[in-house]
Amino acid sequence: MSEKGMQVMAAGGRLPGLSKVDLTFCEDCILGKQKKVSFSKTGPAPKLQKLELVHTDVWGPAQVPSVGNSLYFVTFIDDATRKLWVFFLKHKSDVFETFKKWRACVETETGNKLKCLKSDNGGEYCSKEFENFCSSHGIRRLKTVPGTPQQNGVAERMNRTILERARAMRIHSGLPKSFWADAVNTAVYLINRGPSAALSFGIPEEAWTGKKPTLSHLRVFGCDAYVMINPGDRSKLDPKSKKLSFIGYGGDEYGYRFWDHDAHKVVCSRDVVFHEDAVYKDREAGKSSTPPLFPNIADDMDGGDEPVGTDGEAHENAPEAQQQEPAELPIAVRKAPRNPRVPARYLSTMNYLLLTDSGEPESYEEVQQTDARGEWESAMEEEMQSLTKNKTWELVKLPKGKKALHNRWIYRIKGDTDGRRRYKARLVVKGYEQRAGVDYTDVFAPVVKLTTIRTVLSIVAVRDLHLEQMDVKTTFLHGDLEEEIYMHQPVGFEERGKESLVCRLRKSLYGLKQAPRQWYIKFENFMEENGFLKCDTYHCCFIKRYDRSYVILLIYVDDMLIAGPNMTHIEELKTRLSECFEMKDLGPANHILGMRIIRDRSARRLRLSQQAYVEKILEKFGMKKAKPVGSPFASHFKLSKTLAPKTAEERESMADIPYASAVGSLMYAMVCTRPDIAQGVRVVSRYMSDPGK
Repeated sequence: MSEKGMQVMAAGGRLPGLSKVDLTFCEDCILGKQKKVSFSKTGPAPKLQKLELVHTDVWGPAQVPSVGNSLYFVTFIDDATRKLWVFFLKHKSDVFETFKKWRACVETETGNKLKCLKSDNGGEYCSKEFENFCSSHGIRRLKTVPGTPQQNGVAERMNRTILERARAMRIHSGLPKSFWADAVNTAVYLINRGPSAALSFGIPEEAWTGKKPTLSHLRVFGCDAYVMINPGDRSKLDPKSKKLSFIGYGGDEYGYRFWDHDAHKVVCSRDVVFHEDAVYKDREAGKSSTPPLFPNIADDMDGGDEPVGTDGEAHENAPEAQQQEPAELPIAVRKAPRNPRVPARYLSTMNYLLLTDSGEPESYEEVQQTDARGEWESAMEEEMQSLTKNKTWELVKLPKGKKALHNRWIYRIKGDTDGRRRYKARLVVKGYEQRAGVDYTDVFAPVVKLTTIRTVLSIVAVRDLHLEQMDVKTTFLHGDLEEEIYMHQPVGFEERGKESLVCRLRKSLYGLKQAPRQWYIKFENFMEENGFLKCDTYHCCFIKRYDRSYVILLIYVDDMLIAGPNMTHIEELKTRLSECFEMKDLGPANHILGMRIIRDRSARRLRLSQQAYVEKILEKFGMKKAKPVGSPFASHFKLSKTLAPKTAEERESMADIPYASAVGSLMYAMVCTRPDIAQGVRVVSRYMSDPGK
């Protein structure tokens, strides 16, 4: 029984013969019953001088990077005035440099020296350089006991206050989570200009500066704002303003800060008209009646514990709008909260959702909403069968200390030469999650150069060689891995009852950084085993000599061109390739790297045509029906024989003037961007080649 329990019973007369309860030190009770010491209900009184004591803490990492790619923020709170500063960081290691800049700024501003800094025992505060800096400048350090954040209660409680206000503002505005830092910055700006219980409801900004802050410039976070466009950035008939979203107040500069959703950048301005009754999510709700180009932004606004971005410091300079002191402070009245409409998403009638220009879905979820769901599922089944047949992985438990890579499905619609559409699905590893030296070392793999292709095709045309083409199915799956790599099971194809297991990769997979190199190494070994020699200059050109014949093979990742005078030797090579790899025999070559091969064997001529590629580019940029012109020159510019040099001296002097070269480069550039003027270029080319005409 406890000492207190015995005292109560003795006072009630229930323990006869015991008049006084005064137990001695009992080690066993301490070992069995010890508890934490309770904290004081009321904190100590605030210090009297500025910078006598400063509280600091670091928050993060955020689940979503801010607009400026920050993941953390650090706060500094002056105990005497409760003035608050916030700085946004990309790494925790930036705390020390931020602290030095902040200290220099506030000491210059107040004329006081920082005397004491109170923080937790985080590594960012306990580095040797941090300790040495504070010691050399006479700054006393107060650190909490490990596991007791209550001892740094001022900073910890302020973090909660900041996040709660920032979260509420961001949810009300409807801005994505990437704007968490803008909301935090605005929350700090408002906290400094609102009442503080520690100051008996005084204003921190007023206590710090000695001046009464104005509040007439405050606006609703995330509201619509019409920002004036500079006259030099618009024409006379263009609108004079642009609709942006208000995301905070100026820091080192005057004015307000806005987000341009079209240009994806921050704009600072003071020439603005606010519409505070409309916020960003109202725009998105208005778009819900039409097919959205991107998933509804409301998905990203459930309000987690992470705040939201501008990467700047706490703003102490009010915008220019606050320089005009009003007669009395207006009281901001907020309207009743709206009931936002949640737009319908992923309905059976919305099969257009997030499709590319070619009708290709971007994710497995989108496949389930398309009309071509059956074709895509068949393509994925075919890919999985190929992976299983190749024994690409085995299911195992993820070893301790290892990291499993994620993957995704890539969908493409390919057009055959006969006009049919082929649906192709490919499982790709997210290789950007790999770590150099751990998951991979060398990644480079050579590919055949266009110069080599043109040279071999010239030999084929002149010597009337056979030219065949082959394609490797699931090319990168044939490479053997040397590293120990794990991957999550493919989305939509998890094995029942084994969802917790991961795939240990035995063969390389698309997306792995070393996949191209591993495939090339295996193919190179195969060619050497079959008597082929690799060209010393062009490593993707392999040659095998026979008594009175030879075979040349060119490879560009998975596309192969095979040339030789004897078809029997070519067929022999095809058979061996099909035995070792999963190949597709395309017969006589007619396409290579987007170029059509047109051959006239009787005349021993061979042409490469990019007509289909050019037409595709024209269609992509809306120039399929562009009107052709005879010449790109102005109508008054006349070419005549009199412009040509007439003597050898004139021709020699013309050779030193890079006119022809410049015009030729210009014409080539114009052809690349405007194929409809090719006729005019040919006219100029003839003139440049023979000015006498």
